[in-house]
Amino acid sequence: MSFKGGFFGKILRIDLTGKTSKVDVLDGDIYRNYVGGALLGTKLLYDELAPHTNPLGEENKLIYVLGPLTGTDTPCASRLCVATKSPLTGTVTTSFSGGFFPAELKKAGYDAVVISGKASEPVYILIKDDQVTINSAEKYWGLNTLDTQLYMKEDLRDKNIRISCIGPAGENLSAIAGIFNEARAAGRKGVGAVMGSKNLKAVAVKGTRQVPIADNEAFRKAVGLMLKYFKESELAYPVFSKVGSSCALEATSALGLLPSNNWQSAEDVDWDALLGPNKMSEFNKTKNACYKCPISCSQVRLVKNGKYSGVSTEGPEYESLFSLGSLLGIKSAAFTIAADRLCDELGLDSISAGATTAFAMELYERGIFTGTDGLELKFGQEEEALRFLRMLAHREGFAAIFADGTKKAAEKIGGNAHQYTLEVKGLELPAYDIRGYKAHGLNFATSYTGADHNKGYSIQEVFGIPVPYAVERLETKGKGKLTKFNQDFAALYDIVTLCEFPAVIAIPSVLQQVIADIMSAVTGIAYTEKDMWLLGERLNNLCKLFNLREGFARKDDSLPERIKNDPLKYGLSKGEVISQADLDLMLDEYYECRGWDKNGVPGAEKLKELGLMS
Repeated sequence: MSFKGGFFGKILRIDLTGKTSKVDVLDGDIYRNYVGGALLGTKLLYDELAPHTNPLGEENKLIYVLGPLTGTDTPCASRLCVATKSPLTGTVTTSFSGGFFPAELKKAGYDAVVISGKASEPVYILIKDDQVTINSAEKYWGLNTLDTQLYMKEDLRDKNIRISCIGPAGENLSAIAGIFNEARAAGRKGVGAVMGSKNLKAVAVKGTRQVPIADNEAFRKAVGLMLKYFKESELAYPVFSKVGSSCALEATSALGLLPSNNWQSAEDVDWDALLGPNKMSEFNKTKNACYKCPISCSQVRLVKNGKYSGVSTEGPEYESLFSLGSLLGIKSAAFTIAADRLCDELGLDSISAGATTAFAMELYERGIFTGTDGLELKFGQEEEALRFLRMLAHREGFAAIFADGTKKAAEKIGGNAHQYTLEVKGLELPAYDIRGYKAHGLNFATSYTGADHNKGYSIQEVFGIPVPYAVERLETKGKGKLTKFNQDFAALYDIVTLCEFPAVIAIPSVLQQVIADIMSAVTGIAYTEKDMWLLGERLNNLCKLFNLREGFARKDDSLPERIKNDPLKYGLSKGEVISQADLDLMLDEYYECRGWDKNGVPGAEKLKELGLMS
């Protein structure tokens, strides 16, 4: 199978141990069947990693993977997939960031960069089209992510060079560290720790090539239709372009499903008034767009007075408003801006960092862990929270116990500490109290990376979007089928690669067909809507095979004890849980819909159908 556009047909392989690089040329059938992004990245990991590889060992690989639409004029397609084995969860993992770095890397002429080995001292990789060098990063080691990008650009005498880097958290191998480019982050699942384990501070890239397009006329027509759907959307420009993802807080708060105080929901609070889009808009200064994005959802916010006066950040997005706001019992919008900025600088995943802080606060208040060197870690305490975040990133003092997330911290602390963790497979739960969103909860339980809302967002329950049909959010029956739909739907934009937000809010009813048309025009390969669904299903099954090989089983498709046993105390979802019986019912249905057995193992017939078994 040949292609005429979208791909360069080249994968750059860099061995940090030997300080060498080479280019591999892939067969066209690989692109036809695995395309790019999460699917190509997982394929490479599955084929090249031995079972039970140490995530922080030099044998693990860190893969930057792009999609065929990246670097083209396709709106919202400048996305980078970072694929690796996660030190936080032990699963295969994919983490994504936007901005300009992905398009720049694609224009350097590569579909993926596979980084292996470990440098003997801190280094950074410089890619300028065909020129690839590995250089000393001693002078940048220890710098935060924003200063690293600033000083590297100055030293390279190119303000437009694009840089992806880690901060102190990644250098100190925190399993909740991310990889940052511009103000964007491949934040979750500890990908920054993998980068740090290789003594790799940054990847800098400058590309001058144009991504080839097979049929320019068909491409312009398909993109024009996509933009038409954007314009007609009731959410894209009227809402999302103006307030970003903070609009989700209004929805969850109204239903009493924005978690607070480490998911205790300790008090009945109008979080929308405190942290919602109207409140956050008071801090808006300007907004930034990713490469070729017409929506420009990222809000730049500035605190103009008070103790955080002068602090700005590109955000906080909805997840950070939760993790650095309500989850900590902190009711200050200005604080969330300051904490979000701090997490970006330190190179911390703001979701897991906030969740770990909230976990430590609950343990402290319950008297389970009080060895905090005099730091009173209580809910609502702003200065203490900021200090703890800094300590996490640097593995300083008692905070070193928590630097690898809540699950591993609970294992170290012992006793009943695990009862207060909110994680699946080690990944801390995002900002949706799934006791009131049953399909969303099943997605958290079954997602191949752990509790990841982006791997199967239940737009039907959260926003009432009736695609493919309307559902009752508190009903458990039928949620297995719905979750399969949502996960296969989500997998597509992680493969091609496309930003989730416009896919979910602007074109959910036509996503597969729109992308099939654009993909066909770009690559010259005739893709159908059915092909798009099969790609998504192939990804979820291949990831399942990887995790089964690592020892994961049905017991790991579970939910935290608090979700199963502690009813919600307030709001329209009062009294709700997802009991073990409810979860088992949904799992059985989900596995059956996927063609898996009762233990969640894909059957031979399904694997043959997906081309994963001969």
